[in-house]
Amino acid sequence: MSEEAVTRGTGRGTRSIPPIELTDAEAGAAVFAGSDSRSYNYFTPKGRRATKYEDVTVDVQPDPEVYLTQGWILGWANGDIGYDPSWTSVKVSDWHRFRDPNEEWERTLYINNSNSVRQFQHSIENAKSENVFQDWNKSWVDILARHVSTWAHADQGLGMYVFMPAQRAAMSNMHNNAIAVNCMHKLRTAQDILLYNLELSEIFPDEFDGSVHQEVWMNDPSWQGVRENVERIINAKDWAETTFAANIVFESLVGELFRSQFAMRFAPAHGDYLTASLIGVSEREFKDRDLAYTKDMLRDMLEDEVYGEENRQLMQGWLSEWLPYSLAAARGLEPIWSETEVQPVSFEVSFGRVKSRFEELLSELGLSVPEEVTI
Repeated sequence: MSEEAVTRGTGRGTRSIPPIELTDAEAGAAVFAGSDSRSYNYFTPKGRRATKYEDVTVDVQPDPEVYLTQGWILGWANGDIGYDPSWTSVKVSDWHRFRDPNEEWERTLYINNSNSVRQFQHSIENAKSENVFQDWNKSWVDILARHVSTWAHADQGLGMYVFMPAQRAAMSNMHNNAIAVNCMHKLRTAQDILLYNLELSEIFPDEFDGSVHQEVWMNDPSWQGVRENVERIINAKDWAETTFAANIVFESLVGELFRSQFAMRFAPAHGDYLTASLIGVSEREFKDRDLAYTKDMLRDMLEDEVYGEENRQLMQGWLSEWLPYSLAAARGLEPIWSETEVQPVSFEVSFGRVKSRFEELLSELGLSVPEEVTI
C-alpha cells in the first residue's frame, strides 16, 4: 500500500497520520532456536524426547531474560514488573530448568481431581447403601464433628492464601503449574471434608453437630497451635519460603500426624472405615504428588551450581524459623488422642513416627535439624 493510500481518505482530504515505524518492540521479537520449526525444539527436554507435559508447559510463560527483547509487557501499579526475582530470597541461575516429576498440566489436573472426587463420592454412596454407619461407635461421631471437620480450615487456609499466591509469584511456568495443582488439592480436600460434614449431619441428626468445627478452630486449645502456624505462613511473603514452610515443615509434622496417625488409624478402631478412606485420598495426594514436586523443586535450588550453598544456608534459616511453630502445633494436638473411646496408638508413638520421617526428608534434601531446636 502506498503512502498516499494510507494518508488520504476518499472524499475527506489529507489525513494527519504519523508514519509507521517498526521498532521490534512487539512481544516475541527475539529469534530463538527452532522458531521456524513445526516441532517444539526450543528447549532441552529432561529425557531423550520431550514429553507432552514439556511441550505444553516449558517456556509458555514469557521471560525477558530469554525471549522478550523489549522487557516485561505487564506490570503493576506499584511499579513491580511481571515476575520479579525479588519475590523470593532464593537465587537460581536458570529458573526454566525445573521439571515437575508429576508432569502436571491442565489436562492431568482435571483428570486426577475428577478421579479423586469420584472416589470420594462413590465411597459415601456405597457406605450409605450398605448402612455402615449403624456399626460406628457413637462416641466417634462427636470426634468427627469436633476435629476431623476442623482440618478443613487448615486446608482452606493453605490452599487459598498460601499456594494460590505462590503459584502466581513463582518464576517459571513449571513452578506455577506444580504449585497451582497443590493449591487445587488443598481447596478440593477442604471442600470434601465439609461435604462429608453435611452428609454426616443428615445421617446423625442428633449426635453430629455440623457447625461446631468453627468454634473448635477459633477457640479449642488443642487447635490454636495449628491455627497460629497456618496463619503465620499465610502472612509470609516469599513464595518459595511459604511453599517450604507448608509442605516440608507443616505438612510433614502436623498434616501427616493428623491425617495418617490420627484420622486414618483411629477411625477403623471405632468401626469407621469410610473416614479413613476419604482422608486417605488427601494423604496420598500429598505424599505422592505435592511432596514429590516440592522435593525436586528444592533440590534444583539447593544443587544450583552458582547459588546452591547460599540457598542451603537460607533454607536452614527457614527451618530455624518455622520448625518451632509446627512442633508446637503438633504437640498441641496431643489431647485429641485421649478424647476417643478407643486409643489404638499413643500420641508419643504417632509423633515419633512423623518425626522420624521428617528427619529422613531433611536428610534427602541435605538439610539438618537446627541445633537450637529440639524435636
